[in-house]
Amino acid sequence: MFVHHVFFFLKNPDSAADRDQLVAGLQTLTELEGVKLAHIGKVADTHRGVIDRSYSVSWLMLFETKAEQDVYQDHPIHHKFVENCAHLWEKVIVYDSDDI
Repeated sequence: MFVHHVFFFLKNPDSAADRDQLVAGLQTLTELEGVKLAHIGKVADTHRGVIDRSYSVSWLMLFETKAEQDVYQDHPIHHKFVENCAHLWEKVIVYDSDDI
């Protein structure tokens, strides 16, 4: 299993309109071929010292293989998402992991 987890830090983190636009863009990616699971999340109401609450939106995807994730990365719909939504975020952090 290949895990692709993205954390978006919005330029205007208090803007519901900006968050909604980003979420709508992410929803266009959920049905792409190879995607086994897609989850869009917000910061949970948990407060422990080890929890990073600084991001705005989380995007989690599961693929069977890295090759499927590579196809997703180069898909025209993914490129269109970045083109349409990149102005919304100030930073993006990606954590990719593969089975041990």
